[in-house]
Amino acid sequence: MRLTATVNGARVSVEVAADARLLDVLREDLGLAGTKEGCAAGECGACTVLLDGVAVNSCLVPAVQVQGREVRTVEGLGDRGTLDELQRQFVASGAIQCGFCTPGMLMSATALLAETVNPTRAEIAEAIAGNLCRCTGYEAIIDAIEAVAARRAGGDVRD
Repeated sequence: MRLTATVNGARVSVEVAADARLLDVLREDLGLAGTKEGCAAGECGACTVLLDGVAVNSCLVPAVQVQGREVRTVEGLGDRGTLDELQRQFVASGAIQCGFCTPGMLMSATALLAETVNPTRAEIAEAIAGNLCRCTGYEAIIDAIEAVAARRAGGDVRD
């Protein structure tokens, strides 16, 4: 079938198998390898993307359900090869170690910050609860998200 959707702001049209997953279309057909496959069961969050602004596990989304919709991947966060504010803060806060979970974490955080101006640490932890990380212990990730939220809200980082 022919799948037409908007991916990272650009209209794309690709031929996909009827049983294709969104993850496979992104990685294999569109060459967007930033979205990772960790479990293929929706348990780890490494494949998190935004579908019409909502964080979803792309390994669980049939590609046919994306027809005419908007998908945003980690490659769509920055502008012309530059990192966006959240990506820069992840680096500055040491929220990246092996990096495998980072794209999914960034996408879950992006969805949260689009909905909640200045989330609490508990709200941040809840928003990334579906994203597993073996390296960081989550504190640096939460710190990074909290710092960006505080700057956007014009305030200080909460204690």
